[in-house]
Amino acid sequence: MIDVAELLRPYREVIEGELDRACRFPEGCPEKLAEAIRYAVLAPGKRLRPALVMMSAEACGGSREDAFAPAVAVEMIHAYSLIHDDLPAMDDDDLRRGRPTTHIAYGEATAILAGDALQSQAFAHLYSRISDPILASRLMGELAIASGASGLVGGQEDDLAAETIELSTFESPSLAQKHLESIHRRKTGALFIACAKMGAIAAGGSQEQVDALARFADAFGLAFQITDDVLDFTSDAETLGKRTGKDSGRGKFTFPDLMAAQRDEESRVELGLAVNPHDADLRSGRSEYDDSETTTRTDIDVGIALAREQAAALIQSAHDSIELFGAAGQRLGLMADYLLERTS
Repeated sequence: MIDVAELLRPYREVIEGELDRACRFPEGCPEKLAEAIRYAVLAPGKRLRPALVMMSAEACGGSREDAFAPAVAVEMIHAYSLIHDDLPAMDDDDLRRGRPTTHIAYGEATAILAGDALQSQAFAHLYSRISDPILASRLMGELAIASGASGLVGGQEDDLAAETIELSTFESPSLAQKHLESIHRRKTGALFIACAKMGAIAAGGSQEQVDALARFADAFGLAFQITDDVLDFTSDAETLGKRTGKDSGRGKFTFPDLMAAQRDEESRVELGLAVNPHDADLRSGRSEYDDSETTTRTDIDVGIALAREQAAALIQSAHDSIELFGAAGQRLGLMADYLLERTS
């Protein structure tokens, strides 16, 4: 078992102090707004994204200190995205990291403004902390692309739209899964890729190193989301720090849902039975295909097992991507392995 708390402890300790200092605003920032920002940013967490920035810098021969500014900026963007994600107009969550979400604690209007402020503050932090203008612009560009219309925000839009999409929209569950992967490569994965690339860039890494870390983070990000979907079925709110069962309950596709449906379809083809995706029902966390008077129901446990296999394959791809770093990439490898064991 990987002790992820111990693995991340040295990174979390230094970044907590950097985040605290970055969230002390000069005169002009209303007290309630500042409190809401600090509430969201300094909430208890593993700090996976800042740690990925710093680990990537170290893998390229740099230091943690080289990566402080991009690590803070990334966590600010992440915090903003969670604030907005939890709003009633989006995922409508009242629990995050074991505490009331920001809009529950400070009101919806202040929560929106806190997210707005953090989005711009992330770039202000890079501007003020990176003295080399070329380096600053590269880091800003990576973060802007990852968090913009074709990245995090675009993924969130498609994620919201997925609540109203039926499986019958797609020719097969496998195509529906590809659409789900596209959503999460943007909503979740784009920021992980930015973390890895920004850490490498901040440390002066070569293009080969930047590309390798981007491939690592791409596999890591999708594996992270798959295990997140699994936990949504297998964990509880107290352990996970947020409501469980909400995605499938709201009609969104999840990886276990779609993998169960795909296996069901394959089984029916093997048996020579009719397959009619227009009769599919994934809304209850199960997959149902009707054939005259015969109904086959695939237990979601099958989908969970298949999702875990897919996550394991992605983690192997992540390991393959960082072979060129040797021992310098060991912590990255351990962090990837942790995804297969995570419970929260």
